[in-house]
Amino acid sequence: MEGEQAILAIERPHAALWRLYLLRILLLFPLAPLLLPFLWFRYHTLRYRFDAEGVSMRWGILFRREVNLTYRRIQDIHVTSGILQRWLGLADIHVQTASGSAGAEMTIEGLKEFQQVRDFLYERMRGTKGGTAAAPGAPAAAGADEALLAEILAELRGARQALERLAAK
Repeated sequence: MEGEQAILAIERPHAALWRLYLLRILLLFPLAPLLLPFLWFRYHTLRYRFDAEGVSMRWGILFRREVNLTYRRIQDIHVTSGILQRWLGLADIHVQTASGSAGAEMTIEGLKEFQQVRDFLYERMRGTKGGTAAAPGAPAAAGADEALLAEILAELRGARQALERLAAK
């Protein structure tokens, strides 16, 4: 539970993300006048929110962008880390949904605790059904699935009986 509280408290990227941005600018020095203000504003306006419903990310000053994902929409999670990111202890968490786009719906960057965040998202993604988390080790919403199947079976039996009555007339 202690690790969960630490993740729910994350609001800003780690300061090492700004160092990563500066290293990338140095590598692309001719583009520095264009990249520096863009990445500075991105770093200083980047905010995360992890709560009981989902995760959200927002950034931007002139063009504000916000991405909100509920845990039940998450389909897959990938963690990537380049050489500079590994050197700084960072990684990107790519969160994918069934939106139909080829890329990730959200990329969470600038976190040193990326493994804990990945595990937290997996836990919520797999255990969330109707906004509540399932008990550890229990299949997610097995009772709800069985009830739905029983309802479908009853409907099919009723439809078959009605068709048999029509055929007998």
